[in-house]
Amino acid sequence: MPVASPTTLVELLESAVPQQPALIIPQSGARLGYRQLAEEVERVASQLAGAGVQPGIRVAMALSNGPAAIVCLLAAAAVGTAAPLNPAYRHDEFLFYLEDTGASLLLVPPTGADEAVRAAAERNIRTVTVAADEHGQVTLAGLPASASPASPNANSIALVLHTSGSTGRPKRVPLSHGRLAISARNIALTYSLTPDDATLCVMPLFHVHGIVASTLATLLTGGAVVLPERFHPLAFWRTAGEHRVSWYSAVPTMHRMLLARAGGGRPPAAGGLRFIRSASAHLTPQTMHRMEEVFGVPVLEAYGMTEAAHQIASNPPPPGERKPGSVGPGTGVRIAIRAPDGRLIGPGHAGEVVIQGPSVISGYEGDASADASAFAEGWFRTGDQGKLDADGYLHLIGRIKDLINRGGEKISPVEIGALLRAHPAIEDAIAFGVPHPTWGEEVAAAVVLRNPVAEAELDAYCREHLADFKCPKKFHVVSTIPRTATGKIKRRAVMEAVLGNEASPHNNHQNSPKLRY
Repeated sequence: MPVASPTTLVELLESAVPQQPALIIPQSGARLGYRQLAEEVERVASQLAGAGVQPGIRVAMALSNGPAAIVCLLAAAAVGTAAPLNPAYRHDEFLFYLEDTGASLLLVPPTGADEAVRAAAERNIRTVTVAADEHGQVTLAGLPASASPASPNANSIALVLHTSGSTGRPKRVPLSHGRLAISARNIALTYSLTPDDATLCVMPLFHVHGIVASTLATLLTGGAVVLPERFHPLAFWRTAGEHRVSWYSAVPTMHRMLLARAGGGRPPAAGGLRFIRSASAHLTPQTMHRMEEVFGVPVLEAYGMTEAAHQIASNPPPPGERKPGSVGPGTGVRIAIRAPDGRLIGPGHAGEVVIQGPSVISGYEGDASADASAFAEGWFRTGDQGKLDADGYLHLIGRIKDLINRGGEKISPVEIGALLRAHPAIEDAIAFGVPHPTWGEEVAAAVVLRNPVAEAELDAYCREHLADFKCPKKFHVVSTIPRTATGKIKRRAVMEAVLGNEASPHNNHQNSPKLRY
């Protein structure tokens, strides 16, 4: 079946069979067909228009995964711009994001959003309560319907999200209808999605991964989105089996939790899967192999970022070749490697990953200084270091700003962390640089232990697999390694917790830091 080519999100639902299930809600058993979903979106869009929302007006929402989140996101994008926020934010975070997005309206659930509501009141932003009944019908309290607004075009800004960097002020990323539609279509084509597919959406709907890969790409092809309120490893396979899920996309942290629950035995529901997709953080080859061994289906690692409306590259499903440790070739996005002097360099050479394509933004919103550093000669600079192989597959090395510079040797903390996580005694791990009087930086690591292990054993293990200059000189045992809601390691938070002020790159210590083991 050919994949539709919509130019806006309003057109997204038009090619599906009206009675085909679009959203399946495990908690209530509700099943919204495509016709009902389209009607819900149209009605809520009319209510938002009646509240004064029009092109350029931002509608913030602090909603957990569910039919209300999808309906409101599509409706807000149809009449203005949707600005989904993490409902777990604290008061000060809501203050910042509400002001930074310029939101005129905030949509919240009936309960549990006190800090968001308080922040909105302080910003003089109107709050509207949103609820979905057991049939999936969405209600916006106090907003009557009004005349339907004019439809957006491909250049209209549908969605505004923030970059998820762990340091510095987040940047606003404006995503147009056209860019989102193109990215959704690229994803659908990559994985040959059809109306027979059903995905289990476990990624949050305030992040581009859950919005574009799990939801928009599925709706574009007439498939079903199975939408639990949150990811729960104990209920995952039961839900997947009940609703005949054929694929899911998640971050490696979630994959590892599902592996741990499986205990080496293949869950019966895994027999219905075509493939598993992994994105938003590095998937180690060891985890990929273990997943394929236990779950019995291809595991396809992909690479995406908010500035590209999500997917940039992906390993293809069979019969295409998937390469462990690679994020695959470009998927509708051109990828090149840039040397520090600005030259584009060939296969096998490491440098900064740069991208071009119709799904890639042309600039951040209201941040000329960020644009000046992020774009060069028509290319978007991702800030990731990587290399292309002879087949055009991209191999990521790490974030350029996170690379450890030990006496001129550039060391990837991703490589070291991945190796440590493969050790049977280690549950989780992260590597980072610490100040050193001779080398400038030295390698250290923080580990979460599954079983007791001697530091000497970890040192020997690293020396067996890594060049000496890459091996951590100190190991620090921690109870957990903090991550963002989408699985990215909060590297700066770990460094500060372990080293205190010594974690600052501007701190010029005369002595090598002491790490407690």
